[in-house]
Amino acid sequence: MSVNILLNGCNGRMGRVVSGLVEKDEDTKIVAGIDISRGSDNGFPVFEDIDSCDIPSDVIIDFSLPTGTDKLIAYALKHSVPVVLCTTGLSESQLNNVKAASEKIAILRSANMSLGVNVLIKVLKEISPVLAAEGFDIEVVEKHHREKKDAPSGTAIALAEAINSSLDEDYDIVYDRSGRVSRRPEKEIGISAVRGGTIPGDHDVIFAGEDETVTISHRTYSRSILGKGAIAAAKFLKGKGPGMYDMSDVLS
Repeated sequence: MSVNILLNGCNGRMGRVVSGLVEKDEDTKIVAGIDISRGSDNGFPVFEDIDSCDIPSDVIIDFSLPTGTDKLIAYALKHSVPVVLCTTGLSESQLNNVKAASEKIAILRSANMSLGVNVLIKVLKEISPVLAAEGFDIEVVEKHHREKKDAPSGTAIALAEAINSSLDEDYDIVYDRSGRVSRRPEKEIGISAVRGGTIPGDHDVIFAGEDETVTISHRTYSRSILGKGAIAAAKFLKGKGPGMYDMSDVLS
């Protein structure tokens, strides 16, 4: 069963990765792309504006920017097309819009599409209550390439939120400690962001206790892991009814 994909952001970094992977996948086909940059020969028609696209598709894969998310969701609703939403850095109002849209179409949203990160989230939910009860401080450090526009990463936030969801009492998630002149509060999760070079994506979750530290890490060596996850999600989403899905549904 072939899955016809509309690729939003087809000429961006991840769009090119997904295009290359689909070429080798017999079960998927990109029937059209959306990008303000027309690029060279994509092997499929490319539209600068999603509203100009008149080619039917089974699923939309979105690797673009938050500025176009509302328009993307409006298009998906109009044409009743499921969406694999991979764009990060969405505002609260955009997230509310996505949630409302999921009552009418299938939307799969994940801060990170890789298998390893989603397994990491599962592990964190299991060990965080144990270590937090013993007084371990919790920190998340993420590193990405210099071109990444949002900070902290959606994955870092997802890791912190996964930890929080497993605890009896919510911890404060802190992104900036500049100007603070006080000791570290006990119930706090700090997130630090590093930007530089061509780092695809590193995430460390640090549990720091008395005289010992536990660090759980995930290293991305290629963006292809994100593309593979998005394609797997597109296959999963084809034909699905309305609802909000995530990668745990794909992996189950």
